[in-house]
This record gives sequence, structure tokens and C-alpha cells, in this order.
Amino acid sequence: MVSVFDVMNAVGLVAFAVVGSLKASDARLDLLGVAVLGFLTALGGGITRDVLVGRVPAALGGSGDVAWAGVGVVLAVALAAVTEERDLLDRPALLVPDAVGLAAFAATGALVGVEAGVTAFGVVVLATLTGVGGGTISDVLLDRVPFVLTEDFYATCAIGGGVVFVAASAAGATARTAAVACAGVVFTTRLAALHWGWRLPKL
Repeated sequence: MVSVFDVMNAVGLVAFAVVGSLKASDARLDLLGVAVLGFLTALGGGITRDVLVGRVPAALGGSGDVAWAGVGVVLAVALAAVTEERDLLDRPALLVPDAVGLAAFAATGALVGVEAGVTAFGVVVLATLTGVGGGTISDVLLDRVPFVLTEDFYATCAIGGGVVFVAASAAGATARTAAVACAGVVFTTRLAALHWGWRLPKL
């Protein structure tokens, strides 16, 4: 039986590979650069998460994660090839996959945290890191200030999802239910932030 982790992980991998590849395309990198950024964006957060909990990264222990990321890269290359427009990631239709990836990866990070036996704080940290880690790596490679440090309601959504996961688990919800609640909160909060232009106060 396919687990909720497997479904959310696959969704997140494809979505973030699309986002990372389109970032590279917008930066006018060559095909290798597009592929590298696509794979790093999809796999970077999960690899960092797995290293922190002391396990072999899923991307290195099997071919499934790499295959799903490859699907996302191919989709992004096809999309970039059929349109002349730049800044594709600013289009609403492509902001949604990014929100999907953030939600799915926050949930998988929280699930790994519970499996690894970390504290509630650790669960929130792993949820956030899994959600934003790959995008941060790709931004650094593109010589940009990481998106999560300038787009206030992005990492904030993942933090909120992690907190919801912990709260739902403490209330007696199953890991599956808590993960779905986490993903739902992250996704809806991110879309609401995009729609209403939410920002945190700046000092």
C-alpha cells in the first residue's frame, strides 16, 4: 500500500524540480544547469533532513526520488521550450506547484522527525528545513539572497504547518491525519499570502 509519505514526497519532488528548473531557465543557464538546479531544488531539503537525523538520504538509497525529480525537470524543460516568455515562476499557474511542493515537503519532514524520535521543536525544524532547503541551495548557486529570507510568508507557512502537525499529534491524531493537516495548512496559508500580499513586519 502506498503511504501518505510516499504520495506527498512524490508530489513535492516533481513540484520543486519544476520550480528549480524554471529558476535556472529564467537565469538563462544551459541544459545541464537547468537539470542540476532542478534536481538540487527537489532533493536538497530531503538530503539535508536525512543527514540531520542520521540516516542515508533517500535520494542516495534508491532510484525513486531521483526518478520523480527527473519527471519534474522534463516537465519544466518542455514548458520552457514551448513558450517565449521569461519569468515563468511569476505566473499564478506556476506559483501553485511551488506551494504544493512546500506543503508536501513540510509534511514529509514532520513525518521523518516523528519517525526519528526528535522533539516537537525538532519536528517543526525538520518540516521547515525540508520545505525550504532545496530552494535555498538553488538560490545560493544562482548568487541570490535566498528567497525564504526575502519572501516572509514562505518559510513561515512551513513553520506553521510543523506546529499544526505537532498539535494534531499531541491531540491524538494519527501520523497520516497530522501530515494531511500540516500540508493543508501550509498550502492554504501560502496561497492566501500570495493572494492578499501578506508580509511580516520589517525592522
